[in-house]
Amino acid sequence: MASPQPLRFANGEPSVETEGGFSLAPEAGVGVAPEMLAILRALQDGERFLVCSHSRPDGDAIGSMLAMGMLLQQMGKRADLVTADRLPPVYRGLPGAGEIHTVMRVHGLYDAAILLECDGLERTRLRGLESMYVINIDHHASGKPFGALNWIDRHACSVGELVHRMVRAAGATVTPEMATCLYTTLLTDTGGFCYGGIQANTFRLAAELTEAGADPVSVARDIYFANPFSKMVLLGRALSTLRREGALIWLWVTHDDMMETGASEEDCEGVVNYALSIAGVKAAVFLRELPEGRIRLSLRSKTGDEGGHINVAAISERLGGGGHENAAGCTLDGPMKRATEEILTELRRELDAHGA
Repeated sequence: MASPQPLRFANGEPSVETEGGFSLAPEAGVGVAPEMLAILRALQDGERFLVCSHSRPDGDAIGSMLAMGMLLQQMGKRADLVTADRLPPVYRGLPGAGEIHTVMRVHGLYDAAILLECDGLERTRLRGLESMYVINIDHHASGKPFGALNWIDRHACSVGELVHRMVRAAGATVTPEMATCLYTTLLTDTGGFCYGGIQANTFRLAAELTEAGADPVSVARDIYFANPFSKMVLLGRALSTLRREGALIWLWVTHDDMMETGASEEDCEGVVNYALSIAGVKAAVFLRELPEGRIRLSLRSKTGDEGGHINVAAISERLGGGGHENAAGCTLDGPMKRATEEILTELRRELDAHGA
């Protein structure tokens, strides 16, 4: 990558103009984080970028990748968007979703690989990233500075919020298509504006994206009211296993359940929320048996008077996973009974520590 060109200062604020006349200017009313400015300089100096996120991509990962690709396109750059797993059906209608390619190995000459929402290269499940110049942008509580450039803001409600700040700082245009993708990151990573960490700024951003052309009703309908039949059948199987112990609740599906219902991995997204929605529950776990016998966990906890401060991200990180304080995940060794007891032991300890 070429060395960053010196920054010029206008009115005491950083500004860079590219050969094509594209300028990097501070966001309106928001200070520019030095980490973000370093990343914007790297984007300006490069020509070709790889954009990727974690495996089993969710709404924040997909919407952020698409918005980042649009930003790079406006800057006159080339961007290849890749993921190790196919997109869940509810996100395939997002603007530009067809530009995201499913691969297992990446190769080619890139000025940098931009990783969104990852706490390490292994989280992508992509091979070939090891020798690349990595730009790491994350907002998870479990985020780690593993890249050559790192910007981790744990106060952001989605990584899409960070991409939006970059768009503003770069002086780029939030098109209706980009606004739709960014609004998707906001809606999904806040659990439909239900998780902790939501601030007044969250709704200001939602309003700004709506004014830029995002349709909140359409986005919500496509995500929450367009589930495949197989997901509902799988949900029935999961709910039939529902177990409760005071403020804890859990449910599970086996690999046989997945096969018999014809469900896909994407159909498991959101199942845990049905358990969490029960009154008096403070933490919920959904366990899914993988083909090789390991157990994948999705953990959720409530915020506020009913939820206390059960940090499922801290629990997940201790078990090799990560995520947010109210939404996290990890993978444990099987069988199901052993994995269930291991996670329940951790959750009981957390509840006891908070006097629940």
